[in-house]
Amino acid sequence: MSDIIHDGAARRFVTELDGERAVLDYTLAGATMTITHTGVPKPIAGRGIAGELTREALRVAREQGWKVVPACSYAASYLEKHPEEVPAAADEHQSDLLDEALEETFPASDPPSVGRSS
Repeated sequence: MSDIIHDGAARRFVTELDGERAVLDYTLAGATMTITHTGVPKPIAGRGIAGELTREALRVAREQGWKVVPACSYAASYLEKHPEEVPAAADEHQSDLLDEALEETFPASDPPSVGRSS
């Protein structure tokens, strides 16, 4: 595989192989990288290119201290299969999101009733 190029201005990681271009796109809001798209053309699919792009994006996120949100299905699946590669900030962010979701579901002023029927 060719080298992976990080184009920070375009918020994209790119590599080319056999004349085909594979990309990983992301957005950046503050210190949160949201991976929005991973695309590998069919002629070069199945060679682990999407994984290499994702690993490089995670490496850069760790280096920059960014949290990572996997909005694209490939990135979400990758992080699920490789939790050891998730930047520590991403773990904290995902935990914060879960806490927020639980607080919205069960407000502190109205705790869930457990073991009682109405």
